[in-house]
Amino acid sequence: MQRLLDLKNTFFDLDVNQQRLIGSALAAGGISLLAYYFVFKKKERKTIPLGEGWWGEGVKRLSEDTKVHSFKVETSDQEIQDLYERIDRTRFSDPLEDSAFHYGFNTNYLKKVVSYWRHQFDWKKQVDMLNKYPHYKTKIEGLDVHFIHVQPKNKAHQKVLPLMLVHGWPGCFYEFYKIIPLLTEDQGDVVFELIIPSIPGYGYSEAPHKKGFNSLAAARIFLTLMERLGFSQFYLQGGDWGSLITTNMAQMKPECVKGLHLNMFITRLQKGFKGLLTLVIGPYLPFLVGLTKEDVKRLFPFFEKNVWTILRETGYMHIQGTKPDTAGCGVNNSPVGLAAYILEKFSTWTDDSYRDHEDGGLERKYTLDELLTVIMIYWTTSSIVSSMRFYKENLTMNPDERIDGLTNVFVPAGLAAFPKELMHCPESWAKTKYKKIYSYTFMPRGGHFAAFEEPQLLADDIFSFIKKVEQ
Repeated sequence: MQRLLDLKNTFFDLDVNQQRLIGSALAAGGISLLAYYFVFKKKERKTIPLGEGWWGEGVKRLSEDTKVHSFKVETSDQEIQDLYERIDRTRFSDPLEDSAFHYGFNTNYLKKVVSYWRHQFDWKKQVDMLNKYPHYKTKIEGLDVHFIHVQPKNKAHQKVLPLMLVHGWPGCFYEFYKIIPLLTEDQGDVVFELIIPSIPGYGYSEAPHKKGFNSLAAARIFLTLMERLGFSQFYLQGGDWGSLITTNMAQMKPECVKGLHLNMFITRLQKGFKGLLTLVIGPYLPFLVGLTKEDVKRLFPFFEKNVWTILRETGYMHIQGTKPDTAGCGVNNSPVGLAAYILEKFSTWTDDSYRDHEDGGLERKYTLDELLTVIMIYWTTSSIVSSMRFYKENLTMNPDERIDGLTNVFVPAGLAAFPKELMHCPESWAKTKYKKIYSYTFMPRGGHFAAFEEPQLLADDIFSFIKKVEQ
């Protein structure tokens, strides 16, 4: 009935000549002509507009410096001393008995992390490590955009391909450090030239000064960055917000994006009877609804593994999507509070079973030096509040109703499904959004922070996907 009403409304929206044409077709029994008209009258949108923006202070300037400048991460004794004084004034609360990480970051373990931070962690050494790769900044839409640009050790027989890697929250550019050598020093016939930016408002990229900076704005800025660096065609890779930003880039300029590789991808379950059918018979007859045995293992029981997980793990999203500045005040002024807030995500999002351990399983995949380097990037740049605001800017309306939510992706896509990701998306669901899937891989292990947790697995999948595209 709804489709009939939609056809009726469409008919009366046409001009008189168009209505007469359809009337004649009906009178002549031209049902096929009528069907052809409605199928091709409304063509599927294949790109989204670039738009424009200005996120700097004050009014938009008529021109801005488009040069790319070298940048170096720095610190000082004063900065470190201020950190120590704040750590020394921390007030700890006692955890509940046997609570592990089920109430958040366990305070008993937090004290151990803080003690290491205060007495053993060497921030100056980590700064030197961060500077092992060349850093740059350039002004785009009023903001200083930070990025790393790593050239491969090119050999005559290797094809060099540009690849942008985009992080999410609560990550940063640093989470790609372990995968950089795997992508730039490979001995095969393909090697990558890497561009790794910081999302504006994260780390060393300047925070927007105006409301409205969302993934579409970030995508446009990163497209400008690639153009400024001289790349007319390139590959993209992302997870978390990086997945949405790179998807938007592919939607905006598909002619520039040779391929899109994602380690987090979410498409909504189909509405209506088909979606209900998937949930009802999927566990028993998965092949009838386009699922595999591995999909069933990761998806069902559906409410326990998806709905309940989302309710349990996304309280932060509601806070950051509504009142980020309020919550941000506390973690921006307390280094220990910041560490607890961020590192709890590195525990549970790496493996939800880590909630059962008093140490949150944090040192099973990461070292304390690695984790505290992430914290220090947020702390020393005072960027936690601006990073949290990115949620509010992207959740001002239903994402499914945004123009990018209503537009499919037509560039070659490679999807890596890690088993401990927050939500599993079967290939059959992903195909409703990503129309040219060249590879879909059930990864054997790993969670949300793929490049940080399993750099070799992710690198291998990137190589495999891009080689398929190149061939």
